[in-house]
Amino acid sequence: MDIISPVAWQYALRYSSETDPLLQEIEQYTQQHHREAHMLSGQLQGQFLSLFSRLLRPAAILEIGTFTGYSALCLAKGLRSNGQLHTIELREAEATIARQFFDRSAYAGQLHLHQGDARSVLPELLLSWDLVFMDADKVSYIDYFNMILPSVRPGGFILADNVFFHGQVFAPTPTGKSAKAIAAFNEYIKAHQGVEVLLLPIRDGISVIQKKGDVNAEGV
Repeated sequence: MDIISPVAWQYALRYSSETDPLLQEIEQYTQQHHREAHMLSGQLQGQFLSLFSRLLRPAAILEIGTFTGYSALCLAKGLRSNGQLHTIELREAEATIARQFFDRSAYAGQLHLHQGDARSVLPELLLSWDLVFMDADKVSYIDYFNMILPSVRPGGFILADNVFFHGQVFAPTPTGKSAKAIAAFNEYIKAHQGVEVLLLPIRDGISVIQKKGDVNAEGV
């Protein structure tokens, strides 16, 4: 189903800034060579991620689900000069593609790609995250959230993608493993006392989740 009006979507694309040449290349490559190209964030969502990161100016970004590297490069645009982004990709083929694009980017020295299961990688990343982007297997969203929340700084943000799951969560009783998992995640986050959440109807739905707590004057 079309969650967002195709006419409105095309209009938004027309009047939004274009992405840089490397991002355009990643999108074109993914569309031509990957059977799951629909998983790519794309121009509008990518611009949202980039803007959000530039406003936040994070020192440490975590991404769960690299795919072909598009969203990581969008998020990297807001990194501080000494900042770093760690991204985790389960599948070796996608990690290889993303790494090749990362090596050609202006942020090559700030990007750290970990290939493997996020449940194994996350305990090894002993950092305090300013910004987290979750876009991996949907059945694990609650598990990922609970693993990373303690490491998110007070006032930091988690962005969770695909929280509409192609519109399947709109049904009174969602069916399918992933749809049911996302519906449960949305309920879980809404009831969680440690965060505030704003669910935005961008593409397939993005939850903007902020960890409660005091933030010092520098926002770190």
